[in-house]
Amino acid sequence: MTQTDGQAAIRGLDRDLRGQLPGHTLITDPAQRETYACDGLAAYRVRPALVVLVESAEQVAQVVRACARHGVPFVARGSGTGLSGGALPHADGVLIVTSRLRTLHEVRPEDQRAVADPGVINLAVSKAANPLGYYFAPDPSSQQICSIGGNVAENSGGAHCLKYGFTAGHVLSLDVVTPDGEQITLGTEAPDAPGYDLLGAFVGSEGTLGIATRATLRLTRLPQDVHTCLAGFGSTDDAGAATSAIIAAGIVPAAIEIMDALAIEAAEAAVSCGYPEGAGAVLVVELDGPAVEVADELERVEQICRDQGAFEFRAATDAAERAEIWKGRKSAFAAVGRISPDYIVQDGVVPRTSLPEVLREMGRISAERGVRVANVFHAGDGNLHPLVLFDAAQEGATERAEEVSGMILDLCIEHGGSITGEHGVGADKARYMPRMFGPDDLDTMQLVRCAFDPAGLANPGKIYPTPRMCGERPRIVHAADEPVLEQAEVF
Repeated sequence: MTQTDGQAAIRGLDRDLRGQLPGHTLITDPAQRETYACDGLAAYRVRPALVVLVESAEQVAQVVRACARHGVPFVARGSGTGLSGGALPHADGVLIVTSRLRTLHEVRPEDQRAVADPGVINLAVSKAANPLGYYFAPDPSSQQICSIGGNVAENSGGAHCLKYGFTAGHVLSLDVVTPDGEQITLGTEAPDAPGYDLLGAFVGSEGTLGIATRATLRLTRLPQDVHTCLAGFGSTDDAGAATSAIIAAGIVPAAIEIMDALAIEAAEAAVSCGYPEGAGAVLVVELDGPAVEVADELERVEQICRDQGAFEFRAATDAAERAEIWKGRKSAFAAVGRISPDYIVQDGVVPRTSLPEVLREMGRISAERGVRVANVFHAGDGNLHPLVLFDAAQEGATERAEEVSGMILDLCIEHGGSITGEHGVGADKARYMPRMFGPDDLDTMQLVRCAFDPAGLANPGKIYPTPRMCGERPRIVHAADEPVLEQAEVF
């Protein structure tokens, strides 16, 4: 499709939708569309040709059917907090924003279920369920603003996924609009539905198989007791060794997190978290479950930490002290802005036993390239979140930071890990997929995608590095493509 074809298609689509949807749901003004040009990964920006703020599942289906009729690509967006460019708009396409679909229809403690629209905020589910003794376990760092639809698309995790798993383990069924506009339900409220696990294929598909319009979620019972502790170590090696020893002892913490010295420095500058002075790394461990069990595990964790060289150990005695321990960790990403004007949030996974070696290699790369890297990560499952610091105002700094970021992903692959743990592939990491998978693997994945979306209209350009099947358009999105949008706005 040429740019002219794309402009003609979007004009036809706009006329079509104006006959079906209320005018206030359609955004064509260039300045307003510009506010949707990126998600949480602001390094990539593409202004969509049209934005639709849908207000019902039926409207989602109407927009998608219109896109299918006119051959126009579409991208779904929730709260826009994704960090891999998964909701990056298509320059010739429609951005379908689901943030107005925010009804929490049911919270049912009797069968541990909640039914939510895709725009419902993650934390809102737990707030509604807490008085009834339950919560929604997946807890991304952005849980105060990220939406259930985005969690489903990215199979989000969070600090507590070590014990409770990712979003996929907490979704029982989804109402979905397929790429041709059909409204279907995947999964059931009962476990172990017969047939192929299409629900499993959909969760984590990053919007390439359709758009979720309602989710039935599994709620988790609140634990009887929770203890959070903080240990200060001289190095990340010691903290990593303590992590492995804790899990080897048969303890499965609800969360176990490591921050290195640079991340601690940033957190102290931002929120004065009061972590142990002079620590090369801190380990945050949260234990939950029956009170007697948790008390026993706390004693064992303290002993293990001291055996592995912890020079300070603190255990919170109440909710306020728990919040104080978590304050530094939860502010870490944003806090890095205090010590660097720009940074890349990377996301990779390695086997837990490889953490010390990988962290040392990352330190070597950082020193050799002259690029600072702060580390904040989910140590229990080896999910690294290196923060690559740079100043975009300095010539070549962005390129050096991107190079280091890529080298870190190569390290993850070399050690048997993955290029993503919970942020998804999106637009940002599609080019790394061939480093992890062979052509046959990628073709097989594309066959699954084609089965759902033979026209290649659902979130094109994401996950896979090049158009190989399904008629996906060989279009690279850049800010330089904006002239197409300027023309497309003349409806």
